[in-house]
Amino acid sequence: MGEGVVRLMRSNAAMFERRLGAPLQLAAIADRSLRPNRALGIDARLITRDAAALVARDDIDIVIELFGGREPARSLILQALATGKDVVTANKALLAEHGGEIFRAAGLAGLAVGFEASVGGGVPIIRTLREALAGDRQRAVYGIVNGTCNSILTTMSEGGAEFADALADAQRAGLAEADPTLDIDGHDAAHKLCLLVTLAFGVLVEPRQVHTEGIRGITLSDINYARELGYTIKLLAIAKDDDGAIEARVHPTMIPARHLLASVGGAFNAIYIHGEALGSSMYFGQGAGQLPTATAVLADVIEIARHRIAGARGGAHALGYPVADLTRAHVKPMDDVICEYYLRFMARDKPGVLGAIASILGRNGISIVSVLQQGRGAESTVPVIMRTHGAREKNLRRALAAICRLKMVEGEPAFIRIEERL
Repeated sequence: MGEGVVRLMRSNAAMFERRLGAPLQLAAIADRSLRPNRALGIDARLITRDAAALVARDDIDIVIELFGGREPARSLILQALATGKDVVTANKALLAEHGGEIFRAAGLAGLAVGFEASVGGGVPIIRTLREALAGDRQRAVYGIVNGTCNSILTTMSEGGAEFADALADAQRAGLAEADPTLDIDGHDAAHKLCLLVTLAFGVLVEPRQVHTEGIRGITLSDINYARELGYTIKLLAIAKDDDGAIEARVHPTMIPARHLLASVGGAFNAIYIHGEALGSSMYFGQGAGQLPTATAVLADVIEIARHRIAGARGGAHALGYPVADLTRAHVKPMDDVICEYYLRFMARDKPGVLGAIASILGRNGISIVSVLQQGRGAESTVPVIMRTHGAREKNLRRALAAICRLKMVEGEPAFIRIEERL
């Protein structure tokens, strides 16, 4: 990402100067490798390993933090703010966990923290929520915000691959890390959702408050059954404001195949927002990659530079609300969330199995919309697929625990939540 920022600063230098009325100068780079890059005009004099000393320099106005991780990124950002420098970062994990501390420090110092690149890569969703949609009250946010997971699910859907093969393809293509845990277990999307919740609803959420599930359990059979039922499976980051009770959850979700989000494939990101006055709108683009993310970083740099040139102070409203007034969100327990569900059981092919399952669901207040049963005949067990009406999560889990105890059902039932009315 850092290379992309330097590349755009060099190639677009004249344009940036026209936009600002002053040149934008790369003063120094902190990098462990100390490796010059003549093609980008980076010689040894620009590079140092001593990031703390660089941050303290008097000739630097804006610090761009692209280290990632918690430390030393947190300490360097706080040091930069303490010494009068504005900050730009793409570090969603740091902001999700320590954003309150960082944004309050910036507000007290009258400095800015730009973080457009932290959610959605090159998709300008931070600025959109903070500024363009500030005149509306947001009710719900649905985000495809992890390109790795979206790419894997697209490969499964379009190429007929199982999860392990699709993951291997993504790793070979450089779309997934050697250790993809942060992405495929949903944690990266949860970090981004914390920021989206604050921008949309004006409350603070920590990652531990976000119900988080990944895509490891999604099978090609689930993909195909979803298609048969008229749905597409996406890893969604979902936030809803139910009159002050916030839903904040990340998990595989079935959405109608006709919906705009269902067409977002590959490593692309999209954020779908529902506002009271505007209604629904969607923001789509490259969710990762060196240059798309660099455009978001430099958009923040240019905005901050304009404020500095104009002598304006920033920081107090970096999240769209006075930072000092932000309070912790009341997050609705997942047990109380109401969803429709896709259910998959492996059941013995015997009379009465459907009735037994339906009876348990009914006793727990769960009604069935439709049933698919395939593979009857020579097989000893067959998949039973059910789609339910809306039900409380705790009722579903209680019903599935009871169904697991039926001798005619083998293995763990699978379920995927459905968002029918996005």
